[in-house]
Amino acid sequence: MGLFETLKERNLLYQTTDEEKLKNLLDNKKITIYTGTDPTADSLHIGHCVPCTILRRFQQAGHKVIILVGGATAAIGDPSGKTDMRPMLTKEQLDHNIEGIKRAFSKFLNFEGDNPAIIVNNADWFKNYSYVDFMRDVGVHFNVNKMIANEIYAKRIEEGGLTFFEMGYMLMQAYDFLYLNKEYGCKVQWGGADQWGNIVAGTELGRKMNFIDGKNRTMIGVTNPLLLTPEGKKMGKTEKGAIWIEKDKISAYDFYQGIYQTPDACVEMMFALFTDEPMDSVRKMISEDIVKAKKRLSYEITKFVRGEEDAIEAEKMSNNLFANSGIDKSNAPMVEVEIADNTIGLLDLLVNAKFVQSKGEARRLIEQNGLSMDGEVIKDSTMSINKDHLKDGILFKKGKKNYLLIKAK
Repeated sequence: MGLFETLKERNLLYQTTDEEKLKNLLDNKKITIYTGTDPTADSLHIGHCVPCTILRRFQQAGHKVIILVGGATAAIGDPSGKTDMRPMLTKEQLDHNIEGIKRAFSKFLNFEGDNPAIIVNNADWFKNYSYVDFMRDVGVHFNVNKMIANEIYAKRIEEGGLTFFEMGYMLMQAYDFLYLNKEYGCKVQWGGADQWGNIVAGTELGRKMNFIDGKNRTMIGVTNPLLLTPEGKKMGKTEKGAIWIEKDKISAYDFYQGIYQTPDACVEMMFALFTDEPMDSVRKMISEDIVKAKKRLSYEITKFVRGEEDAIEAEKMSNNLFANSGIDKSNAPMVEVEIADNTIGLLDLLVNAKFVQSKGEARRLIEQNGLSMDGEVIKDSTMSINKDHLKDGILFKKGKKNYLLIKAK
């Protein structure tokens, strides 16, 4: 299966400015592709790494990968989806953060060998670009009415706080694509779906420059779907904090548990992004036993990001959680529940078993980390339980002392 077909089969290709041309390029040529990240922290959490996991597949297929670190754009801050203007970082803070991000990306991409990925910093081409020249060359091609109608500015406008300073972000990111196309022959920019407006701005700038100078630049924008929680928030953080890539920022156990908290609806995409498991096998595993699938996902991602030793340690700690509590399935109180379909919602199961008085009580317990299932703290109140998984029973714990083994009749 070719790269384009792989991306489609794994549902990783969401939007593109020219799908037919993209397919033709990937089927017939080795191209240069880039994704950008702003160094607003000195590490990356799991949500930041989604585009990079996809570019890993490009590199493995022989394509050239560029990581653009926004040393210049981070000084402004991307207004996409923000209600407040980001704090401005000092040059020292930016330099420190860039070094951390370089280390994090090495988990996904190879920066050595015959086809090394490269890291560039847009501060290198903006530092000597005067404001007047930039506005004459780039700003003249942007219509303010169209810019403020773009979705990326919606929240900032709604809050009444969009600044001209922030509006410059789109112009700078658009120029980044034009610059990389000129200097590196870069034909594709990849990013998350929330970056669509900024990415299209770059391809539009390329189209206008083609008209002006008669060149035939190929500049294609592509996005992947966002990993969103049931509440519509971007994944990458849990109630305990961010699922950091750097080992010194999070323990192996907390990393593993953070992945395990993945909402049911996101498990398939997480497999598609972070593993090479065939998607037919993944979908079968998820439909048969979501709990088993999430444990497998947690192990595989922990192994991929932190190494096999950490994955084994975290899995063992999770499996032994109840072994040290003095209670197991053999001595816990038990109740059988009638289940009509192949699956049942978690809240319905708990109410039917009379382990909670209402779904509202169950939700409150989950929000307070007060409910666990076979030793794992429950984070997702929307999850479903497969009937087959209940044949041997699932051990639920409420608070510190209340246990119940729930089986299917």
